[in-house]
Amino acid sequence: MKVRARAPGKIILSGEHAVVHGSTAVAASINLYSVASLDLSSDDDGMLKLELKDTELEFLWPTGRIREVLPGFDCPSPSIPKSCSTESYKSIASLLEEQNIPEAKITLASGVSTFIWLYTAIHGYKPGKVTIYSELPLGAGLGSSAAFCVSLCGALLALSNCCALDYGQQGWVTMKESELDLVNKWAFEGEKIIHGRPSGIDNTVSTYGNLIQFRSGELTRLKSNLPLKMLITNTQVGRNTKALVAGVSERTLRHPDIMASVFGAVDSISKELSTVLQTPVADDIAITEQEDKLEELMEMNQGLLQCMGVSHVSIETVLRTTLKYKLKSKLTGAGGGGCVLTLLPTLLSSVVVDKVVAELEACGFQCLIAEIGGSGLDVCFENSSRN
Repeated sequence: MKVRARAPGKIILSGEHAVVHGSTAVAASINLYSVASLDLSSDDDGMLKLELKDTELEFLWPTGRIREVLPGFDCPSPSIPKSCSTESYKSIASLLEEQNIPEAKITLASGVSTFIWLYTAIHGYKPGKVTIYSELPLGAGLGSSAAFCVSLCGALLALSNCCALDYGQQGWVTMKESELDLVNKWAFEGEKIIHGRPSGIDNTVSTYGNLIQFRSGELTRLKSNLPLKMLITNTQVGRNTKALVAGVSERTLRHPDIMASVFGAVDSISKELSTVLQTPVADDIAITEQEDKLEELMEMNQGLLQCMGVSHVSIETVLRTTLKYKLKSKLTGAGGGGCVLTLLPTLLSSVVVDKVVAELEACGFQCLIAEIGGSGLDVCFENSSRN
């Protein structure tokens, strides 16, 4: 049996950094995906294979070797998400050492470790082949690792006894709510291997799609009624998220009253933004009115992020460039580089979009255009019966 699963990336529409200090934030899925293909072939060659297409890396492990290193999965329990212990992680590290990952790509090691854990914990020592490719740039704050985990878990669970799916159905299929809940829990275990202490926001957005409003650890799923398109500009400038978060905290200690007002304003922006997105729109005039409100909210949010000290010269370049075309932008995620969002109004000419993209790419930036708030995890079966 063969299955493909795709999971979207995410953007933070409002509230980054302020959410750490108790404000509301809003995240949304984007129609840029990580795709995992799983082939549980009837040809029992006793091997587990992983192909990472984007990085042109392939890995191969005898399933007997995995059994030696990770014993106890002869009868896996995919219905019960399982955390990777420190001891298991060390054992998996020994499997990676045998693969001789090139030094230039060593940052992928945590993702490969996550793959070994999730595959073995869900399917035990079955031979199989998994192929991964992604439309999401790595390390840009667009949820690439969560999309990897969700798509992988979706494919693995789709061919387990936990999902009652119609294997003969054509095209992309959405799992039931209970099945998505299970995928989300397993993906969170994968995120823990990659990030240590993830918030759970990225994998939740990737699993369910649409919008997530979050505050003080509580996640609320929302549904957008406004079709939105964004230009996402990847400045390709790396950033240290921990240092940026610490910098905002230090500024808060120096100016507690002022920063409290900043965080309060961000909270209000996030709440109003959620209201705007959920308001039904009847025609293009109504859409334009709502887009105008969103542009103002984005502009205000960006100003507050600048007050927090998390902008960057590359981000300011994007802001100036898009403003020349009367388009409003804001950073998304940690700041200090990373990605910038620019709202593309429904009635905006494609000629203008092409000009903006050309100018930004001339600065050395990567431009992606994405629809906001679409579906989450989908699966697609490639033949109608199990092998």
